[in-house]
Amino acid sequence: MKKLLKSTLLLLLALFPLAASAQQDDKGNFFTQEQMPDLLVFLPAPPDTLSPAFTYDISQYFWGKKMRLDPVRARMAAEDTDWTAEYILKILSPAFGLKISKEDTPEIWELMIRAINTADEITALPKKHYMRKRPFDRFNEPTLVPSHDADLRKNGSYPSGHTVRGWSGALLLAEINPDHAAEILARGYAYGQSRVIVGAHWQSDVDAGRLAASASVAHLHSHPLFLLHLQRAKDEFARLTGKTPAPHQKIHRR
Repeated sequence: MKKLLKSTLLLLLALFPLAASAQQDDKGNFFTQEQMPDLLVFLPAPPDTLSPAFTYDISQYFWGKKMRLDPVRARMAAEDTDWTAEYILKILSPAFGLKISKEDTPEIWELMIRAINTADEITALPKKHYMRKRPFDRFNEPTLVPSHDADLRKNGSYPSGHTVRGWSGALLLAEINPDHAAEILARGYAYGQSRVIVGAHWQSDVDAGRLAASASVAHLHSHPLFLLHLQRAKDEFARLTGKTPAPHQKIHRR
């Protein structure tokens, strides 16, 4: 029965690229920017500067500066300025329980690279629409990594793109390995908080980034090709760890 299910998936994978190609952009993402959920419809606007929420943003900015006094956490925050999918998979691998790489886990690697890059597309519209000034810029102070400041000033602060990428990656890896979900999500959460510690984002930017990431991941689950790659990743994880494979999801044509 298991062989029949896998054969069916392989056949569908051979058939779906033609139907799904119109839903992918030239970067290999599962969805184009225009096909992602519109955050301007459901994501609240950034806190008004006279609101209690903005007061909390300010308090968290100073919390972040205090955290820089911890050399271990400051080093992590500085390293977490790397937003690439490759880096995110590197830092989530210990919690996941396997080294995630193109060579060691090719199915998981391909799924995650494409999924993280797709999830990031959801931030383009609100960033441009709000063009929120970043905390370090408002306080006229350098971030923890000053060499990045000039580029950050050109890009809106809300929501946090780093957080979208890190949290979406953590959510998906937690789905593949639910036994380690808490550890994976803890590191994914810390990755977002690193943006506050660095001074590049307000806390509300990061919180909005997690909401945006959840919307992205939910939307990814509506794409048949994503579901096929997800099942392949789950099967690969089961094979490498000796765990029982997750049940195959029913694939529907669109």
